[in-house]
Amino acid sequence: MQATLRHPDFKTGFLAIVPLWIGFLPFAISYALVARSAGLSVLETQLMSLTVFSGGAQFIAAGMFLQQASLFSVVLTTFLLNARHLLYGLSISQNLKLSRLQRAKSAWVLTDEAFGVTANAHYPSYAYLMGASMSVFVSWNVFTLIGALLGSSIPDPLKYGVDFVFPLAFLALLLPALNHRPAFLVAGFCVLLALVLQRYLPGGVCVLLVGIFGSLLGAVLTQRATR
Repeated sequence: MQATLRHPDFKTGFLAIVPLWIGFLPFAISYALVARSAGLSVLETQLMSLTVFSGGAQFIAAGMFLQQASLFSVVLTTFLLNARHLLYGLSISQNLKLSRLQRAKSAWVLTDEAFGVTANAHYPSYAYLMGASMSVFVSWNVFTLIGALLGSSIPDPLKYGVDFVFPLAFLALLLPALNHRPAFLVAGFCVLLALVLQRYLPGGVCVLLVGIFGSLLGAVLTQRATR
């Protein structure tokens, strides 16, 4: 692990995420407020960020705790919400040569943002992926602690519409990848499919299906373009 921390790619990956920290701040604080309202202590709120480390899953779980939902419902819902990480893992494993231990570490800290910047990196590496992941991990947990400690003394930042920062961040990650016709077609198809499916399916299932069908379309178009 020390060799990874000293690798130049680790610092590069870490810094690549820093501009997105402004998007993590309101979400982490808002999660902490919901968790505290659900009866979680400061320690329990922080422990969830340290171990679960999934903003969407933490939000859903905290909200369900507040509604006194069953443990089975919480686990099933958060599993479906995070199903997209199956696709992330498949992509990472194909593009990076990782040992079993490296795969396990990457799986624990892999996030949407870390995957996005790593997928767009010119020369991705395990050190780069871990640097990006740790940048998300550190900032998310620091901002969670701030929200948990301040508690109800601050208003929920998401009520002021600052959640628009996240879609803009992901759009910024997407644009560099739209450098050829198949990519544009796949992106357009995924947008339309997501708009339809999100009316009928949970977020995690919607993202997973869009990822699967988008990947299949991308594979077909890329194969035709190569021929």
